[in-house]
Amino acid sequence: MECGHSFTRRKSSVGFANFLSFRSFICGHQSKEGLRETAGFSRTTWWRRFAKFFLSFPSASEANRLFPVENKQGWVLGLDGMWLHRAGAVMIYRNITTRTNLYWTFTKSESLENLSPDFYELSFLTKSNPPRGAISDWKKAIRTLMVTTFPVPHQRCLTHVGRELKRLLPAGSPFNFTLLLRKVAEGLLKINDPSAYYQWEQNFKNWLSVYGYLLKEKTIGKGTKKKWWYTHGNLRRAIKLLTEEEGFFVYLYYPFLPKTNNSLEGLNSQLKQKLGDHRGMKTEQQMAFCFWLLVFSRVKTKEDLRKLWAYLKKRNCAV
Repeated sequence: MECGHSFTRRKSSVGFANFLSFRSFICGHQSKEGLRETAGFSRTTWWRRFAKFFLSFPSASEANRLFPVENKQGWVLGLDGMWLHRAGAVMIYRNITTRTNLYWTFTKSESLENLSPDFYELSFLTKSNPPRGAISDWKKAIRTLMVTTFPVPHQRCLTHVGRELKRLLPAGSPFNFTLLLRKVAEGLLKINDPSAYYQWEQNFKNWLSVYGYLLKEKTIGKGTKKKWWYTHGNLRRAIKLLTEEEGFFVYLYYPFLPKTNNSLEGLNSQLKQKLGDHRGMKTEQQMAFCFWLLVFSRVKTKEDLRKLWAYLKKRNCAV
């Protein structure tokens, strides 16, 4: 998403010192309260000064022009979206081998139409050295675009799968069959070789042979609109997830692929924590906050920081 606003030049420049304070605020070195105590300004004053940066932020394309990325041979692409409630998601495309954030955008939904431009930009960005493999949460649009844009081994993130299974199979369930299936599901993340996969598959089949009949049990509705429904709905959903194994075990055959997207999961957790530390921001401000943090992740030296500041001044976004 390109910068949609610009500032008219004024005599009272925000100043490089204020830009440094803003970076400290975004990166978590200081909270708004800490900045107030250090400089003696009120919280309202700081927010008024920082509002200029929230209105105008560099896009991923601008960050890549300022700080070009050189992906080394054999790198793996990780992609995931961090939802800002129901307003939309910040999509992040990351070289998880070097832990470099390559590209990011804000999208209303993870649909084929919305994500296609991202993949086009990403393919252009990495055309000299495309990824050797990829890992994602296995959304349909992502799978489709991966096949057409990056036809490489594609691993399904087992952390996402495990999280969904734990939701469907709660640890506090009063039913022994649910707890036993949860135990089988937890073994999914412990598979590190084909023999472990074979043992896990046998455990799963054993559960099905003993408790599979439960999947067909129905509850007859009395005085309700529905005549009947499956008694164990969440159990059926968990079984469906476990039997649709496509993408589960790609990492067993391509050792360079991780089985979890923990690199991006950690980044998303960091973003969520920082947004939680500064509650009260509107969706547009939350998006800007995330974009700035991702931009600053590409700033490695003081020279890089001054280069970014000079660029912002040149395009009249920080004056």
